[in-house]
Amino acid sequence: MNDRKVVTIEDRIPKLKEQRKQRTNRRLIFYLSIFFVLILLVIYFQSSLSNVKTITVEGNNFVSDKQIIKWSSISSEDSYWNVNESQAADRIEESKKIASAAVNKKWPNRVAIKVEEFDRVAYLKKGTKFFPIIQNGDILDALSSSEVPVNAPLLVDWDESVQLQEMAAELRKVPQGIINRISEIHFTPDKDHPLKLTLYMTDGYEVDSSIRNFSKKISVYPAIVEKLDKNKKGVIHLNESSYFTEYGTRGEEQKEDEEG
Repeated sequence: MNDRKVVTIEDRIPKLKEQRKQRTNRRLIFYLSIFFVLILLVIYFQSSLSNVKTITVEGNNFVSDKQIIKWSSISSEDSYWNVNESQAADRIEESKKIASAAVNKKWPNRVAIKVEEFDRVAYLKKGTKFFPIIQNGDILDALSSSEVPVNAPLLVDWDESVQLQEMAAELRKVPQGIINRISEIHFTPDKDHPLKLTLYMTDGYEVDSSIRNFSKKISVYPAIVEKLDKNKKGVIHLNESSYFTEYGTRGEEQKEDEEG
C-alpha cells in the first residue's frame, strides 16, 4: 500500500490564502513607504529644511566674508537646490577686487566659496587717506580708519595718471621680497628726467631710479646692498648704471656693477 500522504485541495486553500495575504501586505507596505517618502520630500522642499544653512569663505585677505557672501547673492533664505554655483561665482568676480571665484555646494546644506584676490602692489597716499592699487592697476576705495597699509609701498606725490598705471604694471613684476623692502616711492620728475623716482627703503637707503623698466632696475638692489658697508647710508642710483653715493659726500661714488 502506498504510504504517501495525500494533500487535498481543501488542505492547501488556507496556505494559499495566507501566502496571498502576505504578498498583499508586502505590496501595501511598499506603496505606503513610497507615499510617505514622497510626503517627506514635499515637506523638505517646501520648508526651510532645504535652505542653505552654512556659507563658508576662504582665500580672502582684504575683503570680508560678509562682503563676499553679499556679492554672491546667496543667503540662508535660498533653497540649497536652487543655488546656481557658476552664476554666484560670476557675480563675485564682477568686483574689481576679486581675480577669481569658485562656488561649490556641499551636502547636505553647505555652500563653500573660494576666492583669489588681486594683490595690492602699492597704496596711493592722498592727504591722510590710503588708496590700495591692485595688480591690474585699478585704484580701490580708501582704507577705513581702522585699516593699515601693509605689505606694499606707499606712493607719494602721484596723481591718477598714465605714469601711475605704468608704475603699477612695473610693481607687479617685482619679487615680494624686494617689495617688502620698499617703504615709499615718490614721483620726483624734473626737466631732464620726466619719469624720475625717489625711493625710501626700510633698511635706511635711498634709491634714485625711474619708472621705465623699474622692475629690472630694482632687481639688483639686494646684491648691491649686500656689498655696502652697513654703517654707511646714502643714495643707490639704479638707472643706466648702478652706483652708491654716501650721504655727506660730494661726487664720491662707489661704483657697483649692475649685475651685482
